[in-house]
Formats: sequence, structure tokens, C-alpha cells
Amino acid sequence: MLSANRNPVANILGMNYNTKKGDSSVLNILDKITKDDDPESEIKMKIAILLEELDLHLLNYSLKHPLLEIHLNSVTVKKDIELLKRFSGKGEQTVLESIEYTSDYEFSNGCRAPPWRQLHGEICYVLVKPHDVETLCITCSAEGVFLNGGKTDDEEEINYERKGAIYKDLVTFLKEKSAKFSENMSKHTRFNEEQQKVKEQPKKAPKKEEADALHKHITSSNRSKLEKNQINLGKNQMTKRLEPSLNWKTTVDVKGHRTSVRDTQDEKHGGRPEKSTSSVSSGRAQLAHKNADKIEEILSESSSESEEDEEPPDHRQEANADLPSEYWQIQKLVKYLKGGNQTATVIALCSMRDFNLAQETCQLAIRDVGGLEVLINLLDTDEVKCKIGSLKILKEISQNPQIRRNIVDLGGLPVMVNILDSPHKMLKCLAAETIANVAKFRRARQAVRHHGGITKLVALLDCTQNSTEPAQSSLYDERDVEVARCGALALWSCSKSYANKEAIRKAGGIPLLAQLLKTSHENMLIPVVGTLQECASEESYRAAIKAERIIENLVKNLNSENEQLQEHCAMAIYQCAEDEETRDLVRLHGGLKPLASLLNNTDNKERLAAVTGAIWKCSISKENVTKFREYKAIETLVGLLTDQPEEVLVNVVGALGECCQDHENRVIVRKCGGIQPLVNLLVGINQALLVNVTKAVGACAVEPESMTIIDRLDGVRLLWSLLKNPHPDVKASAAWALCPCIQNAKDAGEMVRSFVGGLELVVNLLKSDNKEVLASVCAAITNIAKDQENLAVITDHGVVPLLSKLANTNNDKLRHHLAEAISHCCMWGRNKVAFGEHKAVAPLVRYLKSNDTNVHRATAQALYQLSEDADNCITMHENGAVKLLLDMVGSPDQDLQEAAAGCISNIRRLALATEKARYT
Repeated sequence: MLSANRNPVANILGMNYNTKKGDSSVLNILDKITKDDDPESEIKMKIAILLEELDLHLLNYSLKHPLLEIHLNSVTVKKDIELLKRFSGKGEQTVLESIEYTSDYEFSNGCRAPPWRQLHGEICYVLVKPHDVETLCITCSAEGVFLNGGKTDDEEEINYERKGAIYKDLVTFLKEKSAKFSENMSKHTRFNEEQQKVKEQPKKAPKKEEADALHKHITSSNRSKLEKNQINLGKNQMTKRLEPSLNWKTTVDVKGHRTSVRDTQDEKHGGRPEKSTSSVSSGRAQLAHKNADKIEEILSESSSESEEDEEPPDHRQEANADLPSEYWQIQKLVKYLKGGNQTATVIALCSMRDFNLAQETCQLAIRDVGGLEVLINLLDTDEVKCKIGSLKILKEISQNPQIRRNIVDLGGLPVMVNILDSPHKMLKCLAAETIANVAKFRRARQAVRHHGGITKLVALLDCTQNSTEPAQSSLYDERDVEVARCGALALWSCSKSYANKEAIRKAGGIPLLAQLLKTSHENMLIPVVGTLQECASEESYRAAIKAERIIENLVKNLNSENEQLQEHCAMAIYQCAEDEETRDLVRLHGGLKPLASLLNNTDNKERLAAVTGAIWKCSISKENVTKFREYKAIETLVGLLTDQPEEVLVNVVGALGECCQDHENRVIVRKCGGIQPLVNLLVGINQALLVNVTKAVGACAVEPESMTIIDRLDGVRLLWSLLKNPHPDVKASAAWALCPCIQNAKDAGEMVRSFVGGLELVVNLLKSDNKEVLASVCAAITNIAKDQENLAVITDHGVVPLLSKLANTNNDKLRHHLAEAISHCCMWGRNKVAFGEHKAVAPLVRYLKSNDTNVHRATAQALYQLSEDADNCITMHENGAVKLLLDMVGSPDQDLQEAAAGCISNIRRLALATEKARYT
């Protein structure tokens, strides 16, 4: 065989593959052709050389070209979408409001696009709702990510046509389309870490068969099949992972893996249903079929603040890691727990408590060897000592986020809730403290409520009810206080969801919390005030807090030496001070002075944020502002405008914005050098901070001396640039701030014209759907139109038809400023006639029926200007303007009197002229 095939490679692959180094394939071709005595050999040779060169060129191109292309696959896309889902939901801190597939069905290749679209390389379609733009329908394909035509109105089918550029991945696409997404992404360092892990994962990925198995066991609903695949996968990776107990692997880790996927997809932030759908249309259908109670329950699960809802990374001890001796000792103790008698179990529990259970290695060691199941099973026994030992260990190790989720997965919470009924007070305390640790994520809080835990925890707050041994009252009083403290601690953790807040209120928790607030035990007061602080975000709680006279005790505890207690009291005041009566109560009980004095302690940033927040809300009342000026709080607030975290700056600037409504405070801010740091903050990206700083700058601009400084620092240009901000609140606040700037600038008309494209930008904002933006822009146009040149420019930009289109509104604030804008725009050319042609007159007449005097005055002035056109007078008369205006001639408001009388006069003159023309 070998003798007959001396060169098998050349025989199989051809002579070109057998050339030695330095040989040319062209010479081989030439040699092959010249052997034949063909007269056309030269032509053949040239063709062969050209074909060879073309072949090499195509080969090189095919090797280089794929490196330049974007190639996505179903696995990468799915991981990106799941990662985005974990960081989506209600609330300003999430990256998106929602992200959902348009189709529930997933093909075996991981794609969700129909087969005939998969031929085009398309993988799936997703509906994404960012915080600041409308819902986007996106196509994820092998080429990249792009915007499609969206769903059709009639058949709910997707218009597959591409509507923009192609981006390399979903995150890049959303950064380009949504400023809020880009802003929040920069804050979420955890998201970036997770994304980096996803990107690095393909380099460490297992074989295709293992990946397919993993995909199957995640998506399959068959539990036994899931467990089998998980065990097989674990065996295949035995060299990489330590598996002390196969029994633990099949019972806990599989369940944890399944629930971790469910947590990230189904239980994310803010009011999302527990079984979320991948399709928006099917989600609506499911919600429609659920009863009202279920819908209320789903919507009630929103969280009041950012919380630990992200799935923590699953730490496992590596096989080649140097495990400490404690790991193996704990493993032995767990074996005694599993197989020992009652005495051995108690000894093993005591021995386990001797380890440093705050150390993560010890916590995970208990979990990895199956100790959690044993500890939870011990809670079902009748032996009190075993229960106490188990709860003491669970209380310590449940500080770990992974352990918390494992406890919930193993059904530990219902058992702990049942223990709350125990007559043994130490058991109650330990159970409540463990619940407080575990209920740090949404699913755990929901489980506590569903098993009746809220009612039982509220019952623990009643010290008189808990005291059953009057013979030794002092001793049992102390124990009862501890029971109540632990109950308050658990309620504090549970009160982060709206449904639990309602359950606490219905169970009678507010009077009991108010009673406990009168005690002198600081350890008790912190969780009590913390619970009240969480609940005070709801209107019903704020009313109850006033009724129970809780504000007085909150103010009293501001003078405590405990910084944490001071922080929570200040935060509770911040939540409650939305109400005017509460602000007055804080002042009457002497709460403003301790708040002002706490501003001087800047080391504790969390407390400083709470204190500045309370001062901000209290400053809404003018009487409180006067007090803060007496306590020198304004100067201190100005000093906090630099070198502070954003959460402090938002509150400081908000407080200054309220204080600067008074002339004396504006002078103080200017003299203390507060204008420059305020203007410097206009270049930030934090939405809440921008809203507050624009308001503060606008308030300062009322004073001419401050306005000069703002203009010199280029503050007006910065305010104008914020009109381009994607957030409506920022746009509106910037437009309001521009009004005093234009009013008080030395050469306002020239200043406004100096901003290239500025007037066109303002006019285009009249197309907004946001009422506050429209009202603020109308107010800005009122001031811009006072300059004739600027009025001519905005007229050319189409301000008349845009203002006329807004006339049919019921919003009195918008009516007021719209009427003023129309009044001032009538001063140019034939704008009076144009407003009549665009049907703006009749809706303006209806404004006179409003109950707002400001609307009456602005409308009368607008009608007076419009009444100089005869056609407009006829329209006013037909719509009953004369009778309404006659009533306003007797108004105490002189401007309203004059405008109404002038309008009636113009209408009357037209009527007389008509009569005269008729008879002559």
C-alpha cells in the first residue's frame, strides 16, 4: 500500500499542497500545461494563472472578512436580555422599565424568530421600554441589533423592515437611543461586571453538548429531568468544582439554580408579575383573566427603594483551593447533626456556634455539606434547645445573601413564622431576627406575608400582651422589650413592599409603633423609626402618623446621641414633610433647630443626606425658612455645595431653591459665594439634581446682582442647553429658570439671539406632550416675545399655529401661561389675524369660566389684543364673551378690569360701526 502511494498527501489534496517551502504554485501549473503539446497552451496558462490568483484572493478575503463582521448568536442575545431583565423594573435606579420577548416560543436552536425570518439571520424580537423614550421594537440578528417597524395595529404582527443603523449588541443600541439608560448604566457597576463575565464566558465555555444540556435543564419544566442533567453536568466538571455532598447537589443547588433563573426573570423590581410573560400581548391577556385581588397583589409588590433583588454570584469552594480546617470540621459536625441523638445534636449545635459564623467560608461550608436542610428540619422538632441552637446559627449565617435565598428555597420561612406563636420568648426573638435578615429580597417578603407573618410580627410589638408573668415584672418587661424590638426589626425588613405596608397598617401596627416610640431604649427605637420611615412614603401612613402624634417623638429623638437614630428620624421627617400640617408640627415641636445644628456634622454622609432632605421639605413653608435663616442654616447649606455626594447635593440644592424664594436669602447666598457652585452643577447628568439646581438658579436670577453673576458664568447658556435634555422634568425646570433670567438680564433680547438655534428649540418644545413642559415654555415665550426682533424670529418659526393648537386644554396652569404668550405674540404683524384663522379665539373665551383669577387676567389681556381684529370680535361675541367680561369689569384686580373693559370696548365699536354701515 505504502509502496504504491509514496506521496498520499499529494494524491489526495493535489500537487499544490505538496509544494516545498519556496515553491510557487504558478510554476507547477506552468509545468503541467507545457507537458501537453497543445497550440493553445499559452492561453490556457494565462487563464489558469488568473484563476489561481482569483482563488487566492477569494480565500484571503473570506478569511479576513468575517473578522470585520458582527456575529451574534442566540446564546449571547439571550444572556444579554436576561441580564437586562435583572436590572429592569420600576424606579429611577433601574436601567429599563421593562424588556420582553415578542414571542413565548423558543425553537431548538435558541431562536424565537419565525423560520422564514431565521433564513435572514434574525434571532428574536424584543419590546424594550426605557424610562425616557417610547417603547422600542428591536430585532436581534446575526448581523447585529437594529430598530424594526414595530407591531402593526391591526394584526399585532411585526413589521420586520429595518428602520435605522445596525449596532453590535443590545446594550450599545440602548445607550444610543436612551440617555437615561446610558446614565443608569454608568452607575450600575454590578451590571458592568456581570456583562464582562458574560463576554468572557465563551472563552471558558464547556463543550457544545454540555452547553446544550445546561440550556435544556434551565428551560425544562420537568424537575426530575432537570436534576439529572445538573448531576451529569456536575460530573463532567468534577475536576473544576468541589462536591462534598452529591445529595446536597441534587436537592438544594438544582432548586437554587432553577429559582435563581426564576428570581431574575419573574421577581424583578417594581410591580412586575410573579410569572412574567415574554410576550406583551399574552401578558395583557393573562392579566385580563386574573381576578382583582391577584392584580392588586401583583402591583403591590413594588419596592420603596433600591434593594438586594439582584442574584448574588454563587460562591463555591474550588477543588484546588486551600480550604481552611474549619471547613472540614463543620462538615463533621453536620454529620453528627444528621445522624446523632438529641444530646449529640445539641452538642454539635453548640460546637458549631464556636466557629466564626460571620466568616463567609464557615457560612458556605454549612450550606455546601447540606447543613441548611438539617438546621431547618430541627425547627420542626418539639425540642426547644434544638430550635434555639438552630435559630442562633441561622440568624448568624443568614447575613449572607446566598444563604438567605437558600433558606427561602428550602421552605424555612413558613416554619419560622409558625415559631412566632411560640410561648417561649427567646424562640420568638430568634425567629423574628432571622426573618429580619432573610426578608431582604422581594420573594422572601412575599413569603412572610403569604404565611401570615405580618400579623404575628405586629402582635410582637404589644409588650403588655407579651407580658404573661406579672410576678417578676421587671425581668419580664425587659424580655418583652426584646421581643418587641425583634418584631420591629423584622417589620422594618418587610416594610419595603407596598403590600406589606398595607398589611402592617391593617394589622394595627401604627398605634403600637407610636407607643414604642415613647420608650427610651435606643435599640428599640432604631427599628421602630426605620419601619415608620419606610411606611411614611404612603399617604395613608402620613395621615396616621399625624393622628398618633408621632412627629413630636421623632423631633425629640433628633437630639439623641445615636447617629443611626438621628438619621432615621430625619428620614422619617423627610417622608412626612410633604404635608403642610406636618411641616408646621416639626416647627412647633422645635425640630428645626436640631436639624440645622446637625448640618455641621458632615462625616456621616448617610445622616447628612437624611438631614438635608428633611430641611429641604420643611423649607417649602415660608415660616420654616425664616427659622432656618435665624439658625444660620443658609450659610451652612451653601458650604455644602462642594465635595459632597450626589444624594446630599440633591437635597442641599433643593433646600436652597426653596429658601431663595425670599429676597433676604438670595442676598445671603450671593454674599456667601453660592452662585458659582450652583452654576457649576448645571453640567451634571443626575436628573433630580438638575431639576433642583435649575430651580435654585432661577430663584437667584430674580435678583439683578445675582443675574449679572449668572450671566458672567455663562449660566444662561447652560440653562438653555438643558432644554435639549431628554427628561421632561429637567426641560420644564430649565424653561421656568430662563424666565427670570430673561426678565432681569441687561440686554435680554441680544442675549437670547446670541444662542444659535435657541429660539427654534424653544418653539419646537411646544410640540411636547408634557403639560408642565408646555406651561414653562409658554412662560418663556412670553418673556422672549417682549423683544420685537425675537418675536419676529419665533413667528417665522411657526409659534402662532403651535400656540393655537394648545388652546383646547383644561389645565389652568397651562391656560394661564398660554394666554399670556398669545397676548404678547399678538404684538407682531398679522399675528392677531393668524390666531383667529387657527381657531384659537373660541377656546380662549371658555377660559373665562375658570375659577383661577390668574387665568382670567391673562385671558382678558389676550382677548383685548385679539379684539383689534373684526373677525375675532365676531367670534368672541358668538361665544358669549361679552357677558363673562362684564362680570370681570368689577374685579378688584386692576389689570383684569382694564383688559376686560378694553375688549368690550373693541367689540362695541365694531357693533356700532356695523349698525352705522347698515343704515347709511
